[in-house]
Formats: sequence, C-alpha cells, structure tokens
Amino acid sequence: MPCDLTVQIGTLTLGNPVIAASGCFGYGVEYADVVDLSLLGGVAVKGLFLAEREGHPPQRIVETPAGMLNAIGLQGIGVHRFIREKLPELRERRATVIVNICGSTLDEYVELARILSDADGVGALELNISCPNIKEGGITFGCSLNGTFDVVSAVRKATRLPIIPKLTPNVTDVASFARASEEAGADAVSLVNTFLAMAIDVETRRPKLSNIVGGLSGPAIRPIAVRMVYECRRAGKIPVVGMGGIASAADAIEFMIAGAYAVQVGTANFVDPFIWTWLVDGIRDYLQRHGIARVRDLTGTLDTTAREKEWTSS
Repeated sequence: MPCDLTVQIGTLTLGNPVIAASGCFGYGVEYADVVDLSLLGGVAVKGLFLAEREGHPPQRIVETPAGMLNAIGLQGIGVHRFIREKLPELRERRATVIVNICGSTLDEYVELARILSDADGVGALELNISCPNIKEGGITFGCSLNGTFDVVSAVRKATRLPIIPKLTPNVTDVASFARASEEAGADAVSLVNTFLAMAIDVETRRPKLSNIVGGLSGPAIRPIAVRMVYECRRAGKIPVVGMGGIASAADAIEFMIAGAYAVQVGTANFVDPFIWTWLVDGIRDYLQRHGIARVRDLTGTLDTTAREKEWTSS
C-alpha cells in the first residue's frame, strides 16, 4: 500500500515528517556529500543572528550517560553570509530550508525575518526564543508569556513565511507558551529545546563546560519531551513539531502519536549521520503495517480510553 508522507505546516509542504534539527546539522551543506538533502522533510539550519557570533570558548560539549550537554553559545556566520555562502547550495541541492533565527532584541528578530523573506529558497522561519546556554537574548523571550507573544506577533507582521517558535522546556507550563504562540499568529510550534543542565569534574571540582551550564539533549530527555508535545497538542490547534532524543523510527512515531505533525532529529545525527533513510523507511513501514494511508492521520492518535476507565473505576 503506497503511503502519503507529506506534511503541511502553513504554506510549507514537507515531503516527509523528518527534519534535521537546528544546531546539529550545521547549515546543511556540510552533510550534502553524504546525505541527499532533497530526501529530508526539511533542514533546520544552525541559528542565525544579524551579525557573526563567536560563541563560547571550549569546553563546549560534554557526553552524558544518555545524551550530551552543549554550550556552543550560538556561534554562527550571521544572516548575510548565510544568504551569500550557504543558501545557493541548499537551493541547488533542493533542500527544504527552515531558517532558525536568534535575536538579542525584538527588533533583531523582525529585521532577520524581513531579510530572509526576500531570500530565495527559505521555506519557513523557526524562532529560537529558548536557547538555555546563552546569557542574553532569546531565552528572555522564551521564558515569558508576554515576551513570546510579542516576538511572534512582531515577526508575524514582518513576513509571510510560516513561523515556528521553538519552545523551551525550562518552564512550568509549556502548553501555555504554545497557546501564546498560536494567539500571536504562529503557524506551528517546535519543542522541546534542550534542558538546562550541568556536569562537574569531581577530581578538579570544576564545571566541565566553560559556560558552567549547558543544554541537555539525547535519549535522556525523550519521555519528558513526548509528554510536553502531548500537552501542547491538547492545548492548541496549530501543528506541533516534536523533538528530543529521537534515535529510531519508533521514537519518531511515538512523538507523532502524542501529537506531533513532524519531528526534528539532532543528537542522533552525531552518532549516525546516515540515520535519515532508516527513519523515513521505518515510518513508512509502520504506516503500511498498520494500514494507515497518510502520515498525518497518525498525529494525535494516542488511545487513553482504557487508562481513563482504569482511573475512573479505581
């Protein structure tokens, strides 16, 4: 049985629901000789500020038992170099490009949106308002309901591109931030970003990261991320793009059953840069085995009826 893997997010059409996550896939072109970018649902490129940014000094990455910590500090080449040096090859490789944008001020987000709206080959904007390992900028917006609403609303007025705020898990009620994003005009939300965490060298009694704290990603966070996707799906109507520790097709499917339209894969790419074919083929195989014709029909199909009956009768 042929399966329809396409996903619609605003005016953006993804050929399949698997997206390379921002920060873990460079600007896409770094992998272009080993991965056919046109076969990915989308490529969310490394976060861009208006200007180039150095990020934090080493040590910036630390492995953990079930994932990793990073405190890169949003190092990047800036939006103008991206458009000049990276975007032409992404167009040539027929990649579906989602640009992750970062700002220290609301005006910077707006200016980035305006610049990228005029750039040929940009399919959508992911608003990084939730990076946990920088001391200024986006984290301030992402941890405030008013800040989230304001930045999404301002960017909405500046562009016709689909906009996808990337939500932080480092809040008490993530669903309220999904609702604020929806009310402000977002086309979707993506979640979760990394969890604020740290690691200590017990011999030296010094932090392992130069920034002291960083963002935790990988399989350790997946069950929490699945729960948050489920909560956001129940709280709003706009699409949810789920991420957090996905390392197999079953992991991706779990997110979709919980409510995700599409998924982003990050840390697992460092372990296996060829994971993309296995993920897409695994999702297709699952749909065929379960007689599901369209991948979008899998979204939000969690059956809690039996559990609810157990709770009611107990």
